[in-house]
Amino acid sequence: MNRFNTAFFLLTFYSGCLMAQNEFSIHDYADFMRYEKANAALLSPAADENRVVFMGNSITEAWVSYSPTFFSDNNFIGRGISGQVTHQMLLRFHADVVALKPKVVVILAGTNDIAQNSGPVSLEEIANNIMSMAAIAKQNGIKVLLCSVLPAKDYPWKPGMKPLTKIPALNSIIKAYAEANNFTYVDFFGAMEDGNGGLQVPEYTSAEDLVHPNKAGYTIMENVLKPIIQSVIKSK
Repeated sequence: MNRFNTAFFLLTFYSGCLMAQNEFSIHDYADFMRYEKANAALLSPAADENRVVFMGNSITEAWVSYSPTFFSDNNFIGRGISGQVTHQMLLRFHADVVALKPKVVVILAGTNDIAQNSGPVSLEEIANNIMSMAAIAKQNGIKVLLCSVLPAKDYPWKPGMKPLTKIPALNSIIKAYAEANNFTYVDFFGAMEDGNGGLQVPEYTSAEDLVHPNKAGYTIMENVLKPIIQSVIKSK
């Protein structure tokens, strides 16, 4: 390759890199737009308002649809986005949690990371993103509830990611961190697994899904979570 061709190649290569950088948007990647209008419409909570924000993925997003009164009657705000991994949630954590000034945040995250929705990632990296969200909440005077990742036998959209071993391992890290930092750990896993590490079928999910709770599954989660939230709020 002569010098002219080399220079042309490099110019084309760097131009392509710059275009790719210009096209990439953190705002779009983290999906700040998903709740932008809803967040803007929320007034700052009154001093006696026990606002709780739920940060998560499709499991949290669908929860609002399955149990709308669970959220509306208890002043709970759902901020789940389908498909998201923990670093996307971390990017939007200030906009979708801190800026809403809740008393409590419920963080339910990590299963999409294990499914490698955004590429390979270690359990330690997943845990670090969750820990960072918890630390930000604490710095802003928000009580933190760290939830176990729900059981999953497999991911139908990404088979072979070994959730039967990786989910319990990640949950152990989350639980140890919660205990060491005086955060509350919410054990959905123990309440919903089938004895072999999967989500109970057909009680709490379908054989085609394996990951997302059905209405009965969300009822179990609500029964586990609601008294914990009430206890945490009373402790403030």
